[in-house]
Amino acid sequence: MTDTQQRAAAKAFAKNWKDRGYEKGDSQIFWVELLTTVFGVTEISQFISFEDQVHLDHTSFIDGYIEKTHVMIEQKSINKSLTAAIRQSDGSMLTPFEQAKRYSSELPYSKRPRWIVTSNFQSFYIYDMEKPGGDPEIIQLEDLEKEYYRLQFLVDEGNTNLQREMEVSIAAGEIVGLLYDALAKQYVDPTTERAMKSLNILCVRIVFCLYAEDAGIFGQHGMFHDYLEEFDTKHMRKAVIELFQVLDTKPEARDPYMEESLAQFPYVNGGLFANEDIEIPQFTDEIRNLLLENASADFDWSEISPTIFGAVFESTLNPETRRSGGMHYTSIENIHKVIDPLFLDDLKNELKEMETVSKVAESP
Repeated sequence: MTDTQQRAAAKAFAKNWKDRGYEKGDSQIFWVELLTTVFGVTEISQFISFEDQVHLDHTSFIDGYIEKTHVMIEQKSINKSLTAAIRQSDGSMLTPFEQAKRYSSELPYSKRPRWIVTSNFQSFYIYDMEKPGGDPEIIQLEDLEKEYYRLQFLVDEGNTNLQREMEVSIAAGEIVGLLYDALAKQYVDPTTERAMKSLNILCVRIVFCLYAEDAGIFGQHGMFHDYLEEFDTKHMRKAVIELFQVLDTKPEARDPYMEESLAQFPYVNGGLFANEDIEIPQFTDEIRNLLLENASADFDWSEISPTIFGAVFESTLNPETRRSGGMHYTSIENIHKVIDPLFLDDLKNELKEMETVSKVAESP
């Protein structure tokens, strides 16, 4: 299947399963349709098995298991929490993931899963057992059209999806490393605690802007690039400082005569762009080119895996610098805890209001 065909299939699948799904009656149909229509599995009965027995103190059943790709599936009904503990038949309280892990421990070693997927029809929580203590990657059914490739591991025996994300994320880390080194050279004394902390904060802010313009957070693709492109090297430092100030200012508190190139940027609460007393050095032609070409025009930050990039981002920087500057890896789940309230929650609420108004208008 081509990318276009898979996107169309994923969109149709998500539409078909929106707001429905009963654990006992729909689970097998859900997974069969996902694997066949979106990922092109042909001999489905030989590819996935359902209700395999596992012997604990009692006989239990694995909802789904894909032996070729070592994937175990624990399915719950729609609207059931995938993180809350559920009472088991033996009286123990386990989350769906913990339930699947218990099943896994009773399987022959060769059949233990590399991946555990818990789902409630509307969300997929993906646990990589190579990182047993790590947070899950989360995919929402409503986002499947653009994020279907993140489930490629279900059918990919070679895990090319993971390899793709690894390559893109490592490339992103290399870009950050180049920016970091180029910026560090511009500090009067980059070894001071204040300079190291400033450099870390500056890198985090720049990476956020690069990701935000590609992921739609800023509202328009290429906004960060187009804004910076207006300035030559001599004036770029001032442009960056002014942008950070705007991103930290609510619309109602902004200068009403502010230039449109700045006013178009949204307010980012949460303190990321708070007016901390940090050093921002002068930019060079090298830094300007790295930002506009390597980091922005020639790279799509929306394709990175936050999980992989987080580790690469850390390893790109000197450990002592990270310690002094307070830089640390943030998991996907925690990223969403910050990003969603800032942007997505308001947008989703606005969409619901528009849909309600539309339905009222259409009513006789």
